[in-house]
Amino acid sequence: MIKYSPLRSIVWISFIACLFVTIITSCTQSEKPSSGIDAKVDSLMALMTLEEKIGQLNLPSAGDFVTGQASNSDIAKKIEEGLVGGLFNIKSVSRIKEIQKIAVEKSRLKIPLIFGMDVIHGYQTEFPIPLAISSTWDMNLIEHTARIAAIEASADGINWTFSPMVDISRDPRWGRVAEGSGEDPFLGYHVAKAMVRGYQGDDLTANNTIMACVKHFALYGAAEAGRDYNTTDMSEMRMFNDYMLPYKGAVEAGAGSVMTSFNDINGVPASANKWLTTDVLRNQWGFNGFVVTDYTSINEMVAHGIGDLQQVTAQSLNAGVDMDMVGEGMLTTLKESLEEGKVTQAQIDEACRRILTAKFKLGLFDDPYKYCDESRANEIFTPENRAFAREAAAKSIVLLKNEKNILPLTKNKSIALIGPLADAKENMVGTWAVATDFMKAVSLREGLQNALGDKTTLHYAKGSNLSKDDSFEQRATMFGKTLHRDSRTEQELLQEALRVAAKADVIVAALGESAEMSGESSSRTNLEIPDTQQELLKALLKTGKPVVLVLFNGRPLSITWENANVPAIVNAWFGGTEAGNAIADVLFGDVNPSGKLTATFPQNVGQVPLYYAHRTTGRPLAEGKWFEKFKSNYLDVSNEPLYAFGYGLSYTTFSYEEVKLSSTSIAQDESITVTCTVSNTGSRDGEEIVQLYVQDVVGSVTRPVRELKGFEKIMLKVGESKEVSFTIGKQELSFYNQQLKFAAEPGEFKVYVGGDSNTKNGASFELR
Repeated sequence: MIKYSPLRSIVWISFIACLFVTIITSCTQSEKPSSGIDAKVDSLMALMTLEEKIGQLNLPSAGDFVTGQASNSDIAKKIEEGLVGGLFNIKSVSRIKEIQKIAVEKSRLKIPLIFGMDVIHGYQTEFPIPLAISSTWDMNLIEHTARIAAIEASADGINWTFSPMVDISRDPRWGRVAEGSGEDPFLGYHVAKAMVRGYQGDDLTANNTIMACVKHFALYGAAEAGRDYNTTDMSEMRMFNDYMLPYKGAVEAGAGSVMTSFNDINGVPASANKWLTTDVLRNQWGFNGFVVTDYTSINEMVAHGIGDLQQVTAQSLNAGVDMDMVGEGMLTTLKESLEEGKVTQAQIDEACRRILTAKFKLGLFDDPYKYCDESRANEIFTPENRAFAREAAAKSIVLLKNEKNILPLTKNKSIALIGPLADAKENMVGTWAVATDFMKAVSLREGLQNALGDKTTLHYAKGSNLSKDDSFEQRATMFGKTLHRDSRTEQELLQEALRVAAKADVIVAALGESAEMSGESSSRTNLEIPDTQQELLKALLKTGKPVVLVLFNGRPLSITWENANVPAIVNAWFGGTEAGNAIADVLFGDVNPSGKLTATFPQNVGQVPLYYAHRTTGRPLAEGKWFEKFKSNYLDVSNEPLYAFGYGLSYTTFSYEEVKLSSTSIAQDESITVTCTVSNTGSRDGEEIVQLYVQDVVGSVTRPVRELKGFEKIMLKVGESKEVSFTIGKQELSFYNQQLKFAAEPGEFKVYVGGDSNTKNGASFELR
């Protein structure tokens, strides 16, 4: 038993007094805090009322703020009363400084706000959409895009981004596949870590870093039927083996916050799912940041059918959610729930503590205006940033077909550029580009003209609208991303296109999706190029002139007919600010394409979901067979994809020698080295993405036919060879078994090294 000590009491009182002085000093920014963050948070919370604590959990949108009028808005009054923890959807130093001033000069405790925004694939300098940038397989490049985005966003007042989006998706009907890194958890894990490092750097107190928010936790990309916001139902074993790794990677990289997803998981909405938020995220993975909901997702649980607003809000807090985006359920119901015993004071305190801790980590108590330095405006949309965006976009492009080496084009031949995406600069940035000026993007028409100069003539015709259906085009061109629908008839547009094509030596057809045909709430049941564009393409092919299809898309598309009939296909995605220049770089061979697919392209939508790491059935189709009765196959198409995961061509060719292993048998505590020599056997220098796949031949549960476990991007000059090595150990061979234990099971393993997931170049070894 500890006995009462007058001296100890005096020391303790003095300590509390010092902490009180420290926190007041830090809140008024007179000097840098000297004590630890935990102590500062404790001291501040000792001064807070219940209402002020709940206020920190409130994240409204800043839609009603206008510079010079902020103090008159409803949200401003709540800020002054200590009822707002942060804001989002607001940018510019002047506006953010004005609002922050209300928090730190007019509220009782002068607690600064955190300011968030969807900085998804760039800020004003837009990089390729995430699915495209993942196709570079270049983690250094990906990290640098996030670093530039953080620099630009922080220079404009933002200190928190709702990115990276790391949801694994194997269903291209889901529009938000555009925002992620494709279908593979191993690749997604590395992309997630690279993005977090890029945003947060190694010092969150620096004024050019921002806090990352990994989303959407969890399993949002597995929504049934690819329909946005829909339910997800799967075994825990599949969750951990196929979907959870990228979230875990972001947590390991130190992501400061996590966002819950809209969907329910096995019947429990993510924002009320204690197993996800507390058991897995915090207890298993050790996450110590804060959890924020997605937009009004607490309120939406009422529609899910699990309670009224007070009930679902209490469930959310009980699950471990800390901050309520927009819905204000926490602000308006938690006090009543506390009085009724539905939540505890400790839960409210813990949520408040996590948010205050994040603000201390960002250095906002030291200087709430640290992101409001107007002299940093010259760090935004710089020539250097645009040059890197051009490089990134060119490296994200995937060459899908190049029959008879029609590409690269020469600059002394006249070109007919035709299609509704040819002169559509508003669409080049892709979905979720909320901070950029669309009109500063480079269209394909501008990019080609920039490359050609006065060397030859560039002829142009729109050729068709996006779709025959005007109402569909309106839904697919929202948020200012118009395609300027042409009022002429389809026949008039087509005839103009054919007249233009007649003047040229080669035709470049710019077709596909508009930017908002993918992204949130942009699910599709038809994965083909829209009807009127297909008719245009067929008419252009009938001219007999060489046709290059430049495909714009935010998801894998079903282009089976195009693949069979068009001699050259360039998958351009949506390349961002410099898209037009980057595509021109590839078309004219100034850049040798090196991108490879991170999501499988199906032959048709009936094959979906389709992914390379599938499991076998008890009646697998024999290799090389198209159809066998009473086997696992279709009557009308083969089981094969149109383009496999990892696929992508180059203007040169690469050869792979046989795989070599350092041993044919290893113990659990040993590793094996896999080597393969790769050679450039073509006529151009080029980059190749060397991919390593592993197959666990026999397991206690059925295992995938192969899984990506390593990759390396290498540059090879003409005639050059390089030996590429990978190390495989217990970590790479382990999986989550029925007991959710992560373990490697003894037995035979096969390894494959090649240029895509279909490679047959392999060898075998045994794990003892």
